[in-house]
Amino acid sequence: MLSFWFNIPLWQRVIGALILGIITGFLWGPEAESIKWIGDFFIKSIKMLVVPLIFFSLVSGIVAIGDLRKLGRVGGRTILMFVVTGQIAVWLGIALAAIIQPGAGVDTSAIQKGITPVPNDASAVDLILSIVPESPVQVMADANVLPLIVFAMLIAIGILMAKKDGEPLIKIFDSGAIVMQKVTMIIMELTPFGVFALMAWVSGALGLDALQSLAILVGLNYLGCLIIILVIYSAMIKFLARLPVGDFFRGIVDAMAVGYSTASSSATLPVTLRCTQRNLGVSQSVSSFVVSLGSTINMDGTAMYLGLATLFGAQLFGIDLTWGDYVMISITATLGSIGAAGIPGTGLIMMALVFGSVGVPLETIAFIAGVDRIMDMMRTATNVTGDSAVAVTVAVMTDEIDVKEMVSADDV
Repeated sequence: MLSFWFNIPLWQRVIGALILGIITGFLWGPEAESIKWIGDFFIKSIKMLVVPLIFFSLVSGIVAIGDLRKLGRVGGRTILMFVVTGQIAVWLGIALAAIIQPGAGVDTSAIQKGITPVPNDASAVDLILSIVPESPVQVMADANVLPLIVFAMLIAIGILMAKKDGEPLIKIFDSGAIVMQKVTMIIMELTPFGVFALMAWVSGALGLDALQSLAILVGLNYLGCLIIILVIYSAMIKFLARLPVGDFFRGIVDAMAVGYSTASSSATLPVTLRCTQRNLGVSQSVSSFVVSLGSTINMDGTAMYLGLATLFGAQLFGIDLTWGDYVMISITATLGSIGAAGIPGTGLIMMALVFGSVGVPLETIAFIAGVDRIMDMMRTATNVTGDSAVAVTVAVMTDEIDVKEMVSADDV
């Protein structure tokens, strides 16, 4: 029986649990809340991973950049493109949520809120001072997002500056990142049970309005990802790389398909490398660096989703956000997506960091978790497409591409 269960792909189990949960909730009604504790157990397990996963993954990802002076133009341009596209993506998510307002009009009175994080209303000087952790241990205990990220970045920079003396720590953080990815995969096996319980609760206790809001959220997630792929990445290929957009997508379609089906940038990495090298003609040195680094720190789909989900939660619970909050979301969502491991489900983990920075109740995670996998698939397809688009653009800028290979990708 267990072997049969695990032989079914996780995404199929999750979608099956989603459908069964909705049906159960409609049939059971408000009493479905009695099994919500199963979903709460799943969400609590996710929260448990936030600090160690982002700490190890962020340090490991930054260290993987290596010596930027040695990498020269390739490293600098790659990181600049990752940061710029990440910022565009998160502001796109914020804009879509602000215009469509998918979380407005839902009665959330049946949801018992825990302690809502208090947004920081301090002055700019106080905010700058607050990002420097007085006690890294306390920061980790409180899961305080900005000081945690700053501390992780300082550790990574210190390791790079130490050079050979820092190599033992590189192995520790690389191993820690891998171990935390494995632990995350274990927790993700709980997803079908958590999704079933949460969707039964949402449909039974909150009714059709809640399901409609979730459907709109899923639609906006797909719309945002399509805009990133068809507008932002296409513009990079056409205007920066000055190459045919159609040939680019023909060359990368295999990686997009694998990314969509697995919802894992890391699992798609070998296919993405093959597509960029064989189909798009990018040199091995550039593609290996850009794509491998991108699978760790280039998560435009996730950044867009974090911005979208944060405003969704604010609308759901009637939280008024200021422009300062929007800026905070853009910073934490971009940095959080950098720290997100390239495995399914980490978008939920990063939500806790972004929500906490602007005072959005963490109960939003329980509300969204049921449909996260459906959105995660599209986000991953977006992420791997972005890795390839940056690889091609940087390769053109550094004359590390065989254009003949790219324009004949449809014949491969």
